[in-house]
Amino acid sequence: MPFPEMIASMGQGIADAQNQLDMNSVEVAKILAETDIEVVPAITRTIDSDGDVTYSSATPIDVSLLQAGLFPTFYQFSEAVIEVEMDIKTTTERETNIDVSAEAHAGFGLWGGSIQTDVSHNRKFGKEVHGTSELKTTMVPVPEPPYLFPEVETVDQRQTDDEETE
Repeated sequence: MPFPEMIASMGQGIADAQNQLDMNSVEVAKILAETDIEVVPAITRTIDSDGDVTYSSATPIDVSLLQAGLFPTFYQFSEAVIEVEMDIKTTTERETNIDVSAEAHAGFGLWGGSIQTDVSHNRKFGKEVHGTSELKTTMVPVPEPPYLFPEVETVDQRQTDDEETE
């Protein structure tokens, strides 16, 4: 795969994966908001003058898991690395063969001869390419979006003992 195409493919893959992670966190938030549990908001422990301990509790209330403090985890990709290694080996071989043979003929006042040559050339080229690539990404948890979970403000409208005696 050409290097620019590899980078583009990795970038698109990270974007798609990030979208899926975000949508998963939103789905988990919906489930947490829709799932109610019964919670006892307060327990009072009383120790009387004899040292006896008694407990009393407020009336249980239904709250969502989100209200109880369970939040989905959000992630983001913080780093992406592409490592490419390539080994290239080339070889060249040249082979030349020359066969020479000569014949001589002699006769009465005549002389003759022939030379035969056979030349052959052979060239071989070889190329070996070995390559590997490795794609690495790092995901880290990040805080939830600030407006997804509003702060809880407690307003206590009960009267204190001091206010009752006035």
